[in-house]
Formats: sequence, C-alpha cells, structure tokens
Amino acid sequence: MKWDLIIFDCDGVLVDSEAIGNKFIAEALTDLGIETSTDEALGEFLGGKLTQIKISVEKKLDKKLPDDWVDKIYEKQFAEFKRSLKPIAGIENVLRALTKKDVLMCVGSNGPVNKMDVSLSVTGLAQYFSGRVFSADHVGIPKPAPDLYLYCAEQLNCIPQKCLVVEDSPRGAMAGVSAGMTVFGYSGTDNNTDLLRAGCSTVSSKMIDLLDFVGVPETR
Repeated sequence: MKWDLIIFDCDGVLVDSEAIGNKFIAEALTDLGIETSTDEALGEFLGGKLTQIKISVEKKLDKKLPDDWVDKIYEKQFAEFKRSLKPIAGIENVLRALTKKDVLMCVGSNGPVNKMDVSLSVTGLAQYFSGRVFSADHVGIPKPAPDLYLYCAEQLNCIPQKCLVVEDSPRGAMAGVSAGMTVFGYSGTDNNTDLLRAGCSTVSSKMIDLLDFVGVPETR
C-alpha cells in the first residue's frame, strides 16, 4: 500500500528521550513523597502528557500542586536534552530514505510544540518536518484519543485510511487505531506484547524495518 502520510510520534520514536524525560518525572514524584523509579515512571507514563500526570497526582494526593510544577520538570528535561539527547537508532536513515522518495511526513505528539522544537533541533531532525509538527495542545485532548492524529491528516489534506502512524506507546497506538489509521509499532526492545494488544499491525525493535514495511529502499 502507498501511504499518503506517515505520522511519527516524537518521544521514543524520533528521539531517545523517554528515559531522560521520565527520570525527572520520577524525581518530582519522589519529592512529593510518591517514591518512584525511572523504570516505574516509564511503565506508568510512557507516551503520557505532563499536564495529565499532574492532574492524576493531585487526585492521588488530594491537594493542588504548584502552578509551575510542570514547567519545572520541562526546564530540567530541556537542559538535559541539550546536553545528551540523541536520535533513535536508525531513524536518520529512515527519514532520509523517505524524503528521497517524497513521502509526506509529520510529527504528532502529546508533548508541547516547544518541547518538540528543542528535541528535533538538538538531534538535527527538524529539517525533515518543517511546518509539519503537531501537538495535542492543538486539539485540546491527548492520546489515546484519536483527535491529534485526525488533526494531522486534516491539516495535510489526507484521509485517515491512507495514513500510517509510527508509535512506541500503547496509548499512542490506540489513538492511531481509533483514528482509522494503520500503526507501525516501534518497541526498542523485544517486548512487543503491549503494542500488539493496542492494535499495531506489526511491531519491530529496529526502526530501519519501517522502510521494509512501507516498501522504500534504504539510502546509503
């Protein structure tokens, strides 16, 4: 099948940011008395939105958190991104090959636009998505709701059935499936169960396998 649009999630799909980002979430929760490791934060919040995490924590603690709680976490994340953030292994080859074949691509992430701007510029991936970076903030509701992915398709004049989503989280995969799109799951590990259960058509631990899935040769 020829895809009219490939929509990439950002964290954990384009950039290797999940561990970095969740480290600071875990620290912030631990400071509140909710002892949390980075691995535990990854397991619970992978693909989530910080503002939603804040609401969840406030309910758990039955108290309001400071207005700048989310901003302080982002501040720490951004500083670390600028020091050490890397692209996901193989993604540069994938984007280069897709660009050579004039495949239309965009980013659709639960994260805010300023976070994606930092992530994509630091890793050198911004060049592949000029003017095509979309956030859940644009639609007012995060994944697993399908709204963001439907918005991406609408903005680029594509029908959902001809869109392919690339996701690393079950909530993101569910969003793509609910939008009527096909979902390619990237796990980064050999643990594919959750992504398959969420509705991914296939799951791989190697990003380069995306090229085989869409029928585009790798560019050397």
